[in-house]
Amino acid sequence: MICRLLRPFVVLLACACVAAACRSAEIPPLPDANAMLADYFEAETARLRDRCMAGIGSLDDWKARRDTYRAQLFEMLGLDPLPEKTDLSPVITGKIEHEQFVVENLHFQSRPHLYVTANLYIPRNLDGPAPTILYVCGHGAVKKDGVSYGNKAGYQHHGAWFARHGYVCLIIDSVQLGEIEGIHHGTYRYDMWWWNNRGYTPAGAEAWNCIRALDYLETRPEADASRFGVTGRSGGGAYSWWIAALDERIKVAVPVAGITDLQNHVVDGTVEGHCDCMFFLNTHRWDYPLVAALVAPRPLLLSNSDKDSIFPLDGVYRTYRKVRDIYGFYNVPRSLGLNITEGPHKDTQELRIHAFVWFNRFLKGDESLIDPTAERCFEPEQLKVFKELPADQINAHVHETFVPAAPPFEPPTSDEQWKQLHDDSLEILRSKCFNGWPREDEAGGLNTRRVFSGRNRGLQLEVYDFQSQPNVPLRLYIVKRSGLGLPRGLTLAVLDQDSWDDWASTLLTGWPAMATDAGTVEPNEARFGELREMIRGGDRAFAFVTPRGVGPTAWIVEPKKLIQIRRRFMLLGQTLDGMRIWDIRRAMAAVRDIGGADRLTLQASGETAAMAVYASLFEDGIEAMELHTLPESHRNGPIILNVERYFSMDRATALAARRCRLTTD
Repeated sequence: MICRLLRPFVVLLACACVAAACRSAEIPPLPDANAMLADYFEAETARLRDRCMAGIGSLDDWKARRDTYRAQLFEMLGLDPLPEKTDLSPVITGKIEHEQFVVENLHFQSRPHLYVTANLYIPRNLDGPAPTILYVCGHGAVKKDGVSYGNKAGYQHHGAWFARHGYVCLIIDSVQLGEIEGIHHGTYRYDMWWWNNRGYTPAGAEAWNCIRALDYLETRPEADASRFGVTGRSGGGAYSWWIAALDERIKVAVPVAGITDLQNHVVDGTVEGHCDCMFFLNTHRWDYPLVAALVAPRPLLLSNSDKDSIFPLDGVYRTYRKVRDIYGFYNVPRSLGLNITEGPHKDTQELRIHAFVWFNRFLKGDESLIDPTAERCFEPEQLKVFKELPADQINAHVHETFVPAAPPFEPPTSDEQWKQLHDDSLEILRSKCFNGWPREDEAGGLNTRRVFSGRNRGLQLEVYDFQSQPNVPLRLYIVKRSGLGLPRGLTLAVLDQDSWDDWASTLLTGWPAMATDAGTVEPNEARFGELREMIRGGDRAFAFVTPRGVGPTAWIVEPKKLIQIRRRFMLLGQTLDGMRIWDIRRAMAAVRDIGGADRLTLQASGETAAMAVYASLFEDGIEAMELHTLPESHRNGPIILNVERYFSMDRATALAARRCRLTTD
C-alpha cells in the first residue's frame, strides 16, 4: 500500500521529564511525521467512506437527494454554471469506405475554438435510426514523427465492432491525446497547483466534450437518441461514468477499468498512477460510489480485470456493493452488473465481450453470441481529421479559461455593505474552499500541554504541544524575558520552512535541549543576540509555530512523493495550504488557551502571510498583522480549493484590514 510506504520504521523515544533548566533534559520529540500523515489520510478517507450515502434507507430518501448530488457533481467538475451551448460548427473532413460500414472523420467545437476530433462509424444499409454508442478514449497515444493522430485511432476496433453489429458509434479524442494536444497532468507533472485554486480539472473538460458529443449525435438522422450508450476504458472508463451520471440521455453505461474508491486512491496510493483527468475537485467530500449511484436505475456494468494495479479489485467491489443498494431501491437489480475478468490494466478481448453483451441486451434486446471479435481496420493516417491544426484552437491552454475566475474586487462604500461582504465571504469560504476543515465534533480538544521550560541569558523559553486535529500534533515555542509575568501582548510568528531554519538555529543556540527539533541546522550566535535585544527589557512575548509539514513535522519524502501527498489532500476535499490555514487558527486558539494573548499580533511572510490573512477572517481578538512579501494573487499560492472562482487575494486582504491593523512590505 503506497500511502503506508510513507511511514519509515518509527522509533518510539521515551519522553523526557519537563526540564526547569535548558540543559537538564532534551525536549521529547513529536511523533513521526510520516506515520502521522498516513494515519491522517486513513482517518479522513474512512470518514468520507462512512458518510457516503449515509442515511439513505429508501428510494424516497435517494430521490430527495439525487438532484442535489448531481448539481454538486457539475460544480466539482467546474461545470457550474453550465457553459453556454454554442454552435457546434461541425465539419466532416473525410470519409472512409468499408464493406460493412462508413467512417466519417469530423470535428466540432464544444465551446468556441475548443475542438473535438472524432470518427463516426455508421453501418451500411440502415433502415432507420440505430442504437448509438459514444466511445470515449483512454490514455493510448498514437503518434508518428511527432504528429498526434488522436487516441481515437488506438481504440478504432471498438467503433468497428459496433458498426459491424448495427450500432452507430462516435469515438472522440480526449483533450490530452487528441490531434490537438492539451494537458491532463497539471498537478501531476507541471506544478500547476493553481488548477485547484481555479476549480479546474480536465475531468470537467472531458465531461463537457461528452455532453456536446451527445448534442451532435442528436443532429444525426442515423442515431437513435432514445438509445444512447457510453463506454470507454481507463481514462475513458472515468469519462463514461462522468457523462452517465450527469446526462440522462445516456441509457446504458459500461465504464471499463475506470472506477474505484477513495480507499484505493488515497490510502493504497493508486492516485500516484493517475493524471488529473480522473478526479473532480472534491468540494463536497464525496466517495466515488456516489458517482455510479447517479446512473441508477439505468443499466450500468462496472467492468474490470482482477490484476489491475491502478483500479484494484477490492475498491471496484466496494463501489459495486454501495451502488447495489440504490439499484435495489428501484427494484432493478439486473440493471447493475459487475464484470471481473482475469488480467492486468489492459484492453483485453474478455473485457470487450462483456461490454458488447451488455449493450446488446439493453439497447437491442439481443442475447445472441458475440462474433466476430473487435479488430483494427485502418491505419492511423486514414482516421486523421485535420491536415493542418487550426490556428485559433484553445485546446492546448483550455485550463486557463474553462472555469471562469471571480470578477475584480470592488470595495464596498458603506459599513453595512462591508459587514454583508464579510458575512457572505465567510459563508463562501466555509462551503466552497474550506469544507474539508474538521467539523466541531471532529476537531477534538487542543490538548495543550507544556513539554519544556528553560532560561538562558535573560530569556525564558516555554514549549507547548497542541493538537490541530486528530493525527496532527503541532508545537508552539514562546519566548519572553526572564521574570516577566503576564505579557502585555504577544506576537505569533507563523513560519515557513526557510523561516523555520532561521528560527531553529536561534533556538539551538539558546537552548541546546532543542536539538531534536532543530535537526541539522547549526547554532547562530548572532541571531540569538538579535532575539535578546528584541525581547529583553520588554513586556511582550513572542511565539513561533509551524503548520503541518514544516519544521519538526516535515515529511521525509522525495519531491515526487510530496506531489502525491498534495494530490491526496485534494482528493479529500482539502488542500495542504487550506489545512495549514486551519493549523494557524488552532495555533491562535492554543495561545489563547495558554493565556496572556489579549493583544495578539500575527506575523508571517510570503505564501504563509496569505494563509495568515485567511485564518484571521475566522478568528477574533487579533490586534495587528505584520505581513512580509504578501502575494498579490493566488496564481502561485497559496493553494486553496476553488478560491479563485469566488475570491481574490485583494478581497481577502481588504476584509482582514477591516478587522485589525495590517501592515505589509
